[in-house]
Amino acid sequence: QVQLVESGGGLVQAGGSLRLSCAASGSIYRLNAMGWYRQAPGKQRELVARITSGDTIAYAPSVRGRFTISRDNAKNTVYLQMNSLKPEDTAVYYCNADLSTGQYSPFRDYWGQGTQVTVSS
Repeated sequence: QVQLVESGGGLVQAGGSLRLSCAASGSIYRLNAMGWYRQAPGKQRELVARITSGDTIAYAPSVRGRFTISRDNAKNTVYLQMNSLKPEDTAVYYCNADLSTGQYSPFRDYWGQGTQVTVSS
């Protein structure tokens, strides 16, 4: 069984900063890419940032230059440093991990429960 536990969301004023963390635990054999997605009310879930096990990083154009994703492989943890936050960044942020639970088990996506980020104007 695998769990992704997120922390760090909250309410912040425009221009402020927040740092999200997501720790993966359980029967993890190999952890591939980890990332953050977000979903605002009435909108589809969208990719925010993603980092592979080889540290290849991708950002959504709307956050590039403001958000920074990083990971600690020893802790199976991914972080999202969010600076210069805007009201349009308000959403539920979900952690995602692509991992395998065994040598012969396929890789699949796992999701955290989500953490609310609210940016006031």
